[in-house]
Amino acid sequence: MVAPLKVGLAGLGTVGASVVRLIDRQRDVLTLRCGRPVEIVAVSARSRGKDRGIDMKRLRWVADPVELAADPGIDAFVELIGGDGNPARAAVTAALKAGKSVVTANKALLAKHGVELAALAEKHKVALNFEAAVGGAIPIVKTLREGLAGNAVARIYGILNGTCNYMLTRMEREGLSFDECLKEAQRLGYAEADPSFDIEGHDTAQKLSILASLTFGIRVDPGAIYVEGITSITTADLEAADELGYRIKLLGVAVKTDKGIEQRVHPTMVRKDSAIAQVMEVTNAVTIDAEGIPPITLVGPGAGGMATASAVVADIADIARGVRAAPFGRPSARLKVSKKAPMQRHEGGYYIRMLAVDKPGTAATIAKRLAQHNISMESIVQRHSGPPAGGAEKGKGPVPVIIITYATTEDAVRKALAAVQRDKVISGRPQLIRIEKN
Repeated sequence: MVAPLKVGLAGLGTVGASVVRLIDRQRDVLTLRCGRPVEIVAVSARSRGKDRGIDMKRLRWVADPVELAADPGIDAFVELIGGDGNPARAAVTAALKAGKSVVTANKALLAKHGVELAALAEKHKVALNFEAAVGGAIPIVKTLREGLAGNAVARIYGILNGTCNYMLTRMEREGLSFDECLKEAQRLGYAEADPSFDIEGHDTAQKLSILASLTFGIRVDPGAIYVEGITSITTADLEAADELGYRIKLLGVAVKTDKGIEQRVHPTMVRKDSAIAQVMEVTNAVTIDAEGIPPITLVGPGAGGMATASAVVADIADIARGVRAAPFGRPSARLKVSKKAPMQRHEGGYYIRMLAVDKPGTAATIAKRLAQHNISMESIVQRHSGPPAGGAEKGKGPVPVIIITYATTEDAVRKALAAVQRDKVISGRPQLIRIEKN
């Protein structure tokens, strides 16, 4: 019989414990599929005595994850520690230098050091697999790196953060305010005590940087991505989107343009009849626009112990089979640098919501400023203002006005709105949401 693949695993949190359980449960099937047994033989974690619901007695304990990574008694190393620094970085580096293939779910580590680690894996002719780092159980990395190896991809976009998708779903369905929904998400464990990394778009940006590298052959660089979170989204925007046939999602988008690769994360209006608009709650989804085939949308759980463990075990199985591929789909030395594309150059349709001063000439002034910047309106909706407060004269309050534009540039829209604000025909700052073609 072929010798088993002996695995060392660092990090025994929810995902790590689920990996151990899944391999135990699927032991016979994995042996058949891989042509050899897969065995976790040694582990490392911060606490040895913690009850994780798994049998620890049969597993060799190694206190230092870096020591485990270089242990001659293992063939492959699984890093589930997290974080972009040590000990995760040191452990992965040690394993690769020792000639051991690595599986990681660590998006932060890959976003910051992915190219460096890929070069190390290539030098030592071992695998660096990271399916679980993006989209949880969705097999997006293998799809891009292997399944679509013969297709040119024009655009990839998706819902990559379950917290934000859950909040936008609840706000839309139940009319909850952003703050109310955030508190509920924190209570249910979908949002952290400090939710800024999720709701401000940075988690999505890290994942998008990995997908963009796999898709377009560019270096992983979250700093090259325009990032905007969901904190400005209100129930008024969600209601207006619904009436206009749209839904609002936080999307990560990477698209090939004449000016290079445009990478952006921001709230986005998508048509309600599109596949991505149907993805609700904490679910993730990725859509790929590839040459010669209709768009492909992959949908699945983006987080959770067993969902992430599923992707980790699939990567381990590839190593057991002897599958080796350049981590980012091509030699790391051939990955190109992608500069941050100025959003002023972005082209597309826009949703604009503003509070217009209720006086003669306001609508004409707004239309004039848009026309001066060659912005054509697809639709315009004027809502009735609420009842006057405190005896104010009826009809003198600001009137919500919602405009959907045809394709134009970000620069033109922002200049037109700045001119409208200088004209003092609107109250406060206008809301601006980009529309993504589906």
